[in-house]
Order: sequence, then C-alpha cells, then structure tokens
Amino acid sequence: MSDTQPVTKEVELLLDNARLRDELEPYIDESVDGVVRMPLTVENEYLASMLAWERAPAMPIANWFNPPLQLPHPESLQDDQLQQRLNETIQQLYQAHVVLECTDHLSDRQLYTIIYRDILPCCEKKVDLPRNFLHWRCLDDDDEQTWLRYYASAVERRRWQEATGGKPPRAERPPYPRQLPT
Repeated sequence: MSDTQPVTKEVELLLDNARLRDELEPYIDESVDGVVRMPLTVENEYLASMLAWERAPAMPIANWFNPPLQLPHPESLQDDQLQQRLNETIQQLYQAHVVLECTDHLSDRQLYTIIYRDILPCCEKKVDLPRNFLHWRCLDDDDEQTWLRYYASAVERRRWQEATGGKPPRAERPPYPRQLPT
C-alpha cells in the first residue's frame, strides 16, 4: 500500500496541474512563454498564484479593509496623535499584507502623509494568498540620491558609480530608523 501512495500523490498533482492550466488559459497570451520545469508542487503553487493574480480585484488599498481604512488628514493631528495613528496604521497595513520599505529617511509626518495621500487611494490587486505581500517602497524611483545615501549597499553604490561615472553621496544612517514588520 505504501508503494501506491506516492503514485496517488503524483496523479493528484498532475490533475491539479491540468486544472490550473485550463483555468489559466483565458488569461495567457504570447507574452507568457511557458513555465520553466520545476517540481509539480512548486509549479502548481506558481500556477495557483498566477490564477489568483488574474482573478484578484483591483481596488484602492483603503478598501482592502472592512470597513475601509480612513485616516484623519495629516494636518489635523498633533505629533503624538500622529505617531500613535501611524504605528496603528503600519500594523493594519501589514495585516492586510502591505509591507512598507525605505521609510527611515522620512519623518513620522512625512510617512503618514505618504500613506494617506499615495498608498491608501492607490488601486492595487488584492491577492488573497498567505505568502503574497505588496511591497510599497516609500522612495521615488527617480530619487537615486536618497537611495544611495541611506539604503544602497557598498556593492550597489560601486555599481551605480561604474554605470553612471558619477560620485555617489556619502553613505549615512537614516535619520528616522524604524522597526517595521516584514
């Protein structure tokens, strides 16, 4: 009986793989070349995540919460109120699988304002998978100087210098170090 159990498991994985591929077919176009060979369990997990992504609703991040997350305007809060509300909001975002990155160069008020103004109203796909997190980088893509100053490793700084011929700013510790959930 123990000899048939691995075969049964393999057959179940193959059937699951076929079902996932059938369900994904309407979403796949020529931009998807196919899946690289991988173990069936890993491939099925990958296919399930693709299907979840395709079926996920796009909505403002504030609406990922029930009731929708509404924050007071940043200017309406005193510093101590803002800090408490910021900490609560960061935890709520993490519980909704939103991870904030590159926040240590921002004051509490600046970070709160980014959450209020940029993150909560932003439409993103809400993919309900346990290991799926939306990583929100609180740094403009074109702000190389801040990234180089506070976040880039020595290797990244050297690569940037070689690629651009420029001199990176002096590496510094960020002014507002935080322990965020990851």
